[in-house]
Amino acid sequence: MTELEALKFFQTPDHPCSYLPSEQATTVFADPDAIIDTQLYTQLSQLGFRRSGAHIYRPYCHACTACIPVRIPVSAFAAKRRHQRVLMRNQALTKHRLAPHNSDEIWMLYERYINHRHSDGDMFPADREQFVSFLVTGRPEAFFTEYRLGEQLIAVAVSDQLDDGLSAIYTFFDPDHAARSLGTLAILDLMQQTNAAALPYLYLGYWIEASDKMRYKGDFRPQERLTSTGWQQIP
Repeated sequence: MTELEALKFFQTPDHPCSYLPSEQATTVFADPDAIIDTQLYTQLSQLGFRRSGAHIYRPYCHACTACIPVRIPVSAFAAKRRHQRVLMRNQALTKHRLAPHNSDEIWMLYERYINHRHSDGDMFPADREQFVSFLVTGRPEAFFTEYRLGEQLIAVAVSDQLDDGLSAIYTFFDPDHAARSLGTLAILDLMQQTNAAALPYLYLGYWIEASDKMRYKGDFRPQERLTSTGWQQIP
């Protein structure tokens, strides 16, 4: 029996969907007490699972299939004109890759982002303990990419390094710099990091066509979407 076959999963009761308010959601979690190494975590990602803090999960809804796992085959990606404009707009930024940490600077950026951009969500108001459990602790594969304008920290991308690519976990940024399209910049940069590591995929999580917050993931093409018959390429 393989590690994947031996792994236990737990299903939640129905609960309100975070992305589609009219829907009820069900979530499946990998056993939180199991030892999940990078190889097994990669296999779970290939099956459409995601990470939130220390928990590895995927939607398992009875009457809805709106959450579609997507990944970018980075060697095939060609930046469109709008992507080139984002890169040009942010040429002055510097970036640094480092281990997750709970500095006051990082926390204050996250707090401003949540309180300005997601005041209607279940993470509002921002809470430091929740921030630490969500993004700082959880997996040894995690890392931060910081983006700075001069000395000012204006964005952080949280990612995991898998055996077959990077997994984009979360990005937060200074609301005063929203015009820089820093979320798009982070995805473009993570694709470059994936390519530089000679790895094939950047996992973006779930594309949800009916959700304003998740629809943007469909803009990065070509991409692969996980269906009942496996990963299908979308040109």
